[in-house]
Amino acid sequence: MFTSIAYAAGNAGGAAQSGPMGAFASLVPLILMFAVFYFLLIRPQQKRNKEHKAMLASLGKGSYVITSGGLLGRIVDVEGDILVIDLGETKVRMPRGFVSGTYDPKAITKSAEAAPAETK
Repeated sequence: MFTSIAYAAGNAGGAAQSGPMGAFASLVPLILMFAVFYFLLIRPQQKRNKEHKAMLASLGKGSYVITSGGLLGRIVDVEGDILVIDLGETKVRMPRGFVSGTYDPKAITKSAEAAPAETK
């Protein structure tokens, strides 16, 4: 008795999966996952990369930059893809690709003055 019920339920499930609509229904979750990954991960990363390339292309003499190592400095000379950066008492040469961003030195000094001094 139980065998005939299980056999009948098995046939109904198998019949729903056959045909072109059943195959398409099994691909829908994969398509939705790809769409979510594209809009949440891939597209924003491509946008950031495009903005970073534009920023690197716009660098010139006198720009204040932040290196990928965290050093703050001002570009004093550009030799193709090599930048000469003044760090205060020293100058370093580094490839353009190692610049992670630009900054405004006036904004940094204002925020430093606004912050209260540490007390020990």
